[in-house]
Amino acid sequence: MSNEIRWVSALKGIVGEANIIHDPDRLAAYAVDGMVPRAVVSPGSVEEVSKLLVTATAEKLGVVPRGNGTKMATGGIPRKLDVVLSMLRINRITEHDVPNLSLSVEAGITLSAVQKQLAGIGKGSFLPLDPPYTEKATIGGIIASNGSGPRRYLYNSARDLLLGLKAVLPNGDVVAFGGKTVKNVSGYDMTKLLVGSWGALGVITEITTKLLPLPEASATLLVTFDDLTKAGSLARKVLHSVLLPSAMELMDEKAAGRLLGGKARYLTAFSLEGVGEAVERQVAEIGQMAQKEGATDTKVLGAEEERIFWVRVRDFALAADASVILRANFVISKQAEILGRFETLAQAAGVECAFIGHAGNGILTCYLLGDMSAKMGDLADLIGRFTAEAAKQEGNLIVEAAPRALKEKVNVWGQPRSDYVVMRRLKEKVDPAGILNPGRFVGGI
Repeated sequence: MSNEIRWVSALKGIVGEANIIHDPDRLAAYAVDGMVPRAVVSPGSVEEVSKLLVTATAEKLGVVPRGNGTKMATGGIPRKLDVVLSMLRINRITEHDVPNLSLSVEAGITLSAVQKQLAGIGKGSFLPLDPPYTEKATIGGIIASNGSGPRRYLYNSARDLLLGLKAVLPNGDVVAFGGKTVKNVSGYDMTKLLVGSWGALGVITEITTKLLPLPEASATLLVTFDDLTKAGSLARKVLHSVLLPSAMELMDEKAAGRLLGGKARYLTAFSLEGVGEAVERQVAEIGQMAQKEGATDTKVLGAEEERIFWVRVRDFALAADASVILRANFVISKQAEILGRFETLAQAAGVECAFIGHAGNGILTCYLLGDMSAKMGDLADLIGRFTAEAAKQEGNLIVEAAPRALKEKVNVWGQPRSDYVVMRRLKEKVDPAGILNPGRFVGGI
């Protein structure tokens, strides 16, 4: 009996034959950077996840955890890919504490399914996350990637919202960190370490998180400018004022054109949420500030227009059909300056880009448009220049999505960070056999 036949048989014994894919034609849909797994397994419980990882460790199999696959384009090229571990069957809401606004939910449920259930209970609540592809993104994938969207400005990221989580380590141990009541402890905060670890340290199976009441009212104000400096100035003045938008985006003409049509050179978008009178007041005050900054136009979106606009901002990669997506971070005050510098560098390289930035968080996403297959060398050089610019402003740049040919030419995680040594040591301690997402996380760990 070959090794593969042996371990596939063992996996079937754990999850049942109906919950494993071993057909080469079907496996192609689960490829990562062109690497096709030898099996896809779908456990139905935490206990099955544990048994699967014990088997994988014994057989030294490369395992890639997966939800609906919305983040599979991110990360380095796997060193090894034997098994894709699908979490879609582990998808229950295990506890909803309505009075205390907390929720425990399993990793395989989608964020949109969670939001729909929360909105219909009592006066309604929500999990304040809006990462890309919310309709398909699973809770486990969002937490493993620390996914966030425009409303990160007000509500922070997944790392800030979580009270605790449960995970399965490569040796099969089922562990829990944190909880609804969290005390200060010495040592590493494992909840925060697992958030954004891309499944390199353990397979997240359940989270406990804070919730918020649904806002009474919301509105979105769009402000257009011919001049980037003026657009940046408005964003900075709102940032330093007592006003508190839930989202504050700054984007260029290509992004604005795809979202709204028209010829706006630069667009700033503000989402306001809360009590009705406060929302109206903030819309009016930002509108007045925009006029003083020389805005060319302002527009308040109605309820359905507003919803559609923010979904399109959040999922811009779909509308733009972008095969290469870059995300830079830097000092918040340099948002407009970096956007302008990136525009200049892209034009010089002959590469068409659309830019959307979280103006209150110092994050800028670059969507490279059109067919890039003949420009891999030029793109690699441009990414290096973008990264150097971000680094000058105390930041970095990661490649969120790219063809394998481009990944082979760049460091997709940007410049090395000072905490890499800590992560490498944790990886060696927790996963000495290197079975979880081998090669895909920072530094190739």
